[in-house]
Amino acid sequence: MSEVKIGEYFVGDWSDGKETRHPTYIVAEIGINHNGDIVTALNMIEAAKYCGCDAVKFQKRTVDVVYSEAELSKSRESPFGTTNGDLKRRLEFGFNEYAEIDALCKVLAIDWFASPWDSGSVGFLTQFNPPAIKLASACITDKVLIDCVCQWGYPVIMSTGMSTIHEIDSAVYQLREHGIPLVLLHTISAYPVCDGDLNLRTIAKLRDRYNVPVGYSGHEVGIAPTLAAVAMGACVVERHFTLDRSMWGTDQSASVEPQGMKKIVDYIRSIEASMGVARREIFACERPAHEKLRRFK
Repeated sequence: MSEVKIGEYFVGDWSDGKETRHPTYIVAEIGINHNGDIVTALNMIEAAKYCGCDAVKFQKRTVDVVYSEAELSKSRESPFGTTNGDLKRRLEFGFNEYAEIDALCKVLAIDWFASPWDSGSVGFLTQFNPPAIKLASACITDKVLIDCVCQWGYPVIMSTGMSTIHEIDSAVYQLREHGIPLVLLHTISAYPVCDGDLNLRTIAKLRDRYNVPVGYSGHEVGIAPTLAAVAMGACVVERHFTLDRSMWGTDQSASVEPQGMKKIVDYIRSIEASMGVARREIFACERPAHEKLRRFK
């Protein structure tokens, strides 16, 4: 299985018989949990760095392209107004905000990238030379968007939620035609999702079918399934992240707070250390017990 370089990191797993693996690339999905406030976003980046995450991720839309006028004019109560358009426009950051995000991430030495939902947003993000482009589950059937992403040549991390295997086949084929380095993420697109619907065995299915690194984007409330995904070979982990789950917003309930993210990172690093090597021998730590307890007849 090939490795993919994301910024300064290589991602790949040990499923092909390797005795060592690259560290799991851990992404705090800030998304729109900042509620359009750049100070909140910057605080979230600092918190993600403190937790030990390797990257933070946002979402980028050209509102008037992604949504129709009829959709934007629909009634929707929020802290920002009474229409869907009031909400969508307030949640979007422009160049100045992303310049602040980019500057802070450089200072903290943490990657950042985003999921573009339209071609204009792809071009916007490339101004900052991201380490990768994220394709959201909702967008993997958007051939025009995928073609636009391919024109830039960045590695792609693609979520596979709410998709049939044939839809994933089509997107993977389109990306491969352009030679784009690809990481797939197993995802269940429910917010939050119950444990019984997570279907983690799909990680191995995707890895075997496409021979690419496969990770996991989790929307569950707890952390145990994310850790299980890493033990099953997920080489990238993405979790929605928030400073406080009681904040207003549609994604807050499927997000983890800093204390939860810190546990995820620490437990993942412990799992990686525990996987060890695929051979049975007498290890150095066993020598004292071997000398004391081994019985021969």
